[in-house]
Amino acid sequence: VQLQASGGGLVQAGGSLRLSCAASGRTFSSYAMGWFRQAPGKEREFVSAIRYSSWSGTSTAYADSVKGRFTISRNNAKNTVYLQMNSLNPEDTAVYFCAARYTTGVVTTTTMSNPESYDYWGQGTQVTVSS
Repeated sequence: VQLQASGGGLVQAGGSLRLSCAASGRTFSSYAMGWFRQAPGKEREFVSAIRYSSWSGTSTAYADSVKGRFTISRNNAKNTVYLQMNSLNPEDTAVYFCAARYTTGVVTTTTMSNPESYDYWGQGTQVTVSS
């Protein structure tokens, strides 16, 4: 699976951006997709994740720092996952990465939020929020 993230840029505090992550492959719906971010000098941290199951529907998870501001979604027909980011603040400045994990069965929120549980990573897209 190859992942291509896009949509980053420079935005003023309070503004919005929408990130996209396009995936190759024919079994996109079987992958849990996550967004992570890494600011200079900091560890990579979980932002959000989404998983689709034909029998249980879509489930999502968010870091506390982005709940209510960010929304993750996916379009399985387009092999794409999105991250709509609203009310951005300078603390959101980071390189944002999308990641994919092949998933069968139940996946816990703990697993979805752990970067080590993902098999594939995109190249990252820079998000800079000015004050």
